Amino acid sequence: MLITRASEYAILSLIVLSKADAPMDSETLSRELSIPKSFLAKILQALAKKEILKSFKGVHGGFSLALAPEDISMLEVMSAVEGKAPAVFECAPSREDCPSERANICSIWPFLNKLQGKIDLFLAELTLADILE
Repeated sequence: MLITRASEYAILSLIVLSKADAPMDSETLSRELSIPKSFLAKILQALAKKEILKSFKGVHGGFSLALAPEDISMLEVMSAVEGKAPAVFECAPSREDCPSERANICSIWPFLNKLQGKIDLFLAELTLADILE
């Protein structure tokens, strides 16, 4: 599946954070977006680890964007929260990586590979700023 709940929640969180005047904590974001706090906290930490978000500790801590919205690609966001690049199909990126013994006779792999490449390019070019428009 291309857009999982984790990716959806990450994008929604980034939209809210882009409009915030100060860092927001995971509890406030959780309440505002109706997302389970523990799940959201993991998503926010993954985004902070990839330096998409800044994390602030303390009483007035929370999260804020580490980059300008035009510098945050959806491919980076989705890869950060999924732990791998988003894929439309569970198909290997090359015939050599295919776990099936039938890779050499797979007639659909070239199409799926080309489709995935176009989706990757689209997501790499699509930024948070584009979504905010």
